[in-house]
Amino acid sequence: MMDSIDASRQLLRVNMVEGTTYSDYTTRMKDINSYVKETQKKIDDLEKSLKTSSANANAFSKTIKKLKADLETKTQEIAALQVQVDTYRNENQNLITTVGMQEAELADKSIQIETKTQELALIEARVQELMIQSKMTEADAYYARGQAVEEAAARTKLAPRKKKETLREAVELYKKALSLGKTEAQERITALESKL
Repeated sequence: MMDSIDASRQLLRVNMVEGTTYSDYTTRMKDINSYVKETQKKIDDLEKSLKTSSANANAFSKTIKKLKADLETKTQEIAALQVQVDTYRNENQNLITTVGMQEAELADKSIQIETKTQELALIEARVQELMIQSKMTEADAYYARGQAVEEAAARTKLAPRKKKETLREAVELYKKALSLGKTEAQERITALESKL
């Protein structure tokens, strides 16, 4: 009987290491506990029969004491296994909770990244729009400066050299305006270059 209890306990320990469900573990523990109770009952029956028998009383008494000590040891080992299983179950539950929280946090971070990506795309589009506007504004400014310089050249009457330099400056300003997208500048460039 003691060997059977010990073998069942060893099998339970192996199953715990290899992995078993809590219900299988509980069923196995109940079986072992009922077997321990049956063994206890048989030992009690042996003690009763020992009392009635005067022969070999000392030998049986020593055997029974040894069996009781073994049974107590096995009971303590089973209790220790029960505590260990409860500890593992609590640790597994904590790990499941932690993983769930981490998954939720990852999902939240993913949503935040998606939102930031969309915001960045909108900002980039706005920057492009501002750059185009800035380019057009710069082109308009060069064109206006070219007109002003051309006007100054037109007012210069007595200094032909100064007038040519001023017209060249106006052509350069018109060319810059053209390079930035001001197409009307081409007409002015052509007209002024014919004068030069």
